[in-house]
Amino acid sequence: MRFTLVLLAVLMAGCVESRWDGEPSDHFDGRHFHNEEPFEEGLADLVRFFLSREPGTWQRELEPIDTPPPPRRVDSGTLRMTVIGHATVLVQADGVNLLTDPIWSDRASPLSWAGPHRYRPPGLAFEDLPPIDVVVISHNHYDHLDLPTLRRLDAEHDPTFIVPAGDQVILRENGITPVVPRDWGQGWEMPNGCRLTAVQVRHWSGRRILPSDRNLSLWTGYVMDTDGGPLYFAGDTGYESHFTETRRAHGPLRAALLPIGAYRPRWLTEYQHLSPGDAVQAHLDLQSPFSVGIHHGTFKLANDDMNEAADTLDERTAERGLAPDVFPPGREGTTYPVPPLPEATPCSSQGIS
Repeated sequence: MRFTLVLLAVLMAGCVESRWDGEPSDHFDGRHFHNEEPFEEGLADLVRFFLSREPGTWQRELEPIDTPPPPRRVDSGTLRMTVIGHATVLVQADGVNLLTDPIWSDRASPLSWAGPHRYRPPGLAFEDLPPIDVVVISHNHYDHLDLPTLRRLDAEHDPTFIVPAGDQVILRENGITPVVPRDWGQGWEMPNGCRLTAVQVRHWSGRRILPSDRNLSLWTGYVMDTDGGPLYFAGDTGYESHFTETRRAHGPLRAALLPIGAYRPRWLTEYQHLSPGDAVQAHLDLQSPFSVGIHHGTFKLANDDMNEAADTLDERTAERGLAPDVFPPGREGTTYPVPPLPEATPCSSQGIS
């Protein structure tokens, strides 16, 4: 409890300024972002969670994973997804190497000595990464926007960082560039000519618990076009109609990366995190032929057991009549090759070396 109070104090410290100067829209009032269906849970609910918390069983398993280094690049039409852990996935497609929400740190926290620590090792050693061209950030919570990892990527790989509207302030203040902020529906052309688009999800933002810090920047998923069809990365989200809307706008999809963990208790997490059952429904809404479960088993963020999300996902896929290899829970160090869609239109113009 003492550590929790210290962490809360750190998160509440500091002044907060507006981070986005875009025009008001259906999800931005000129200062704060919001969901289509706003939720009111706040600091009091977080305190209630900590006071009544009944965490599941977790056991640290930090023996390094012996994962062979991935290829430097893959050819046009090829898609490889290597699970690093939590929401971090190495995506290799059509000559481009992309990382989602990268975190190699031992803790998902502003402090090096306190906060949620890692229970499983990264599925790939940082030193074994191929050249990273693009990094996408879904939102600014510490388990998704990890500054120590981003600084190292900036220094050693010099990628372009794609972030939700408002989070460019955090990266630039830390000397991390180039950074490209994106609102829902806005795209960016990757080095191979394919498009990366920010898409709507249901979540929230804030790196401090101060009410004034909440939702000053956006939260987003991404659709990455590939020569074999688009790949969807949800980041972190609750269940809503946006999955169906994304399918209508960008489908047919080639594959999806969907969060399945940190989902109990539902009175606190339902609006912001998918349960394994929600994730299966999202998979069906997206009409994706293949999905991988992410955001589970790495950091103890809620009340579910370490392996609960993965085990429950297997149960829910079976209940819906899906084969287990259609939607596996992602395992650190596992690479999932994904075949192209039969009628996919190539989008890349050239590879990069």
